[in-house]
Amino acid sequence: MTTTLRPTEPLQHHEDGTRSRRYQVCVNGRPVGDLHLGTHPVFGDAVARISQLRIEEPDRRRGRGTVAALAAEEVARGWGCRRIEVTVPGDAAPALRLATALGYVVRNRGMEKALGDTPPDLPPGSRARPMTEAEYGSWLDKSHVEYMRSWVERGVPEAEARAKSERDHAALLPEGPRTPDTFLSVLEHEGTPVGTLWVGARDGQAFVYDVETDAGHRGKGHGRTLMLLAEVQAIVAGHRGIGLNVFAGNTPAERLYESLGYETTLYALYKALQ
Repeated sequence: MTTTLRPTEPLQHHEDGTRSRRYQVCVNGRPVGDLHLGTHPVFGDAVARISQLRIEEPDRRRGRGTVAALAAEEVARGWGCRRIEVTVPGDAAPALRLATALGYVVRNRGMEKALGDTPPDLPPGSRARPMTEAEYGSWLDKSHVEYMRSWVERGVPEAEARAKSERDHAALLPEGPRTPDTFLSVLEHEGTPVGTLWVGARDGQAFVYDVETDAGHRGKGHGRTLMLLAEVQAIVAGHRGIGLNVFAGNTPAERLYESLGYETTLYALYKALQ
């Protein structure tokens, strides 16, 4: 049997500069699913994105999704794309297995945690204070560098990573430390600064955008304290859920978040197109 993609619409050109097209997945001409392929709204025309791939239940586990995904890669190459990306829900284990079997690599994952009504207590000797204007400048420079490096190490060209870092920081911190619904904090232990935390609002819940323990104070539990502080700030702000993004390979952070009750809600994967 032959699995193919059949376009169901003309190539779409959108106001944000992206393009996309919807397809039926067909077996010997019989529709068995659908696929939506487009270029990336963040990384531009050189990066494709499969935003939907669905195979109807009677035709699953027969390789239809595999062939459809490979056909989408060929379309993306024809568009001149150098990379293709896909997101997989955290509870979709078969889809994750399919993507990794096809050579996609997990770049990062989204994690979330439900919160109660009572803020947790910080350990004795630990306290938080707002980041000062003087501290903000050096923190922002470092945050740019670390964020950009995380993307470069996971397949994004340096120019794209730099542009994304600049764009994201400008959008999320338009007024710097005075940006509404934003907490930029310094954690102190026994009066000594040991780490920083950036918490904001996103999609109706709190979101940890950046958390870092200073190099000389790691391995002493301050990372856990910073995450407890994030919960405190979220609950005080009226949120009952908190989310974050963690890059693949950051094993200590992944273990910490899991131990605190965070669950994976989304995997983001990528693959280079030769």
